[in-house]
Amino acid sequence: MTAADLARVDADLFRSVLRRQAASVTVVTAAGDPPAGFTATSFTSVSLDPPLVSFCLGRDSSSWPTVDRAGHLAVHLLAEGQEEVARIFATSGIDRFATHTGWHRGPHDVPIIDGALAWLLCRPVQRIPAGDHTIVVAQPIVGRHDLDGDPLVYHAGRYASLAEGPGVNLL
Repeated sequence: MTAADLARVDADLFRSVLRRQAASVTVVTAAGDPPAGFTATSFTSVSLDPPLVSFCLGRDSSSWPTVDRAGHLAVHLLAEGQEEVARIFATSGIDRFATHTGWHRGPHDVPIIDGALAWLLCRPVQRIPAGDHTIVVAQPIVGRHDLDGDPLVYHAGRYASLAEGPGVNLL
């Protein structure tokens, strides 16, 4: 490989490289008036002792003001078959909670998405500015998981499952 084979990392190259990383699809929700929720593939574990998780959210997102003020939030690991839930919470300019009615208020009034493979109710402990996003580090307090089922996965611009076969196109 020569220097001529290398490309400067711009937004397009960066996005293209990261599309090749498979990620579980999560929806993060926070109580508010109105409540906030968004689809994220940036969710990850941070620490086991104490238990900590993180996700990233753009500060220009309509969900950011509510998430920034939230004392509690929920992270939902979507199950295969919940592509429509992921699409709704990834769509801007709509009332996501009116469009997707399969949810209920959980502890601390945080919206809980029905049918998720697992969810964690968390308390944010750090908000770290990083470029045009903020990294939210949160401590799980309570949670629930389904012992059966597979997660919804996002890879190469489409939703997929762990089962053999083609994924579902995002658009």
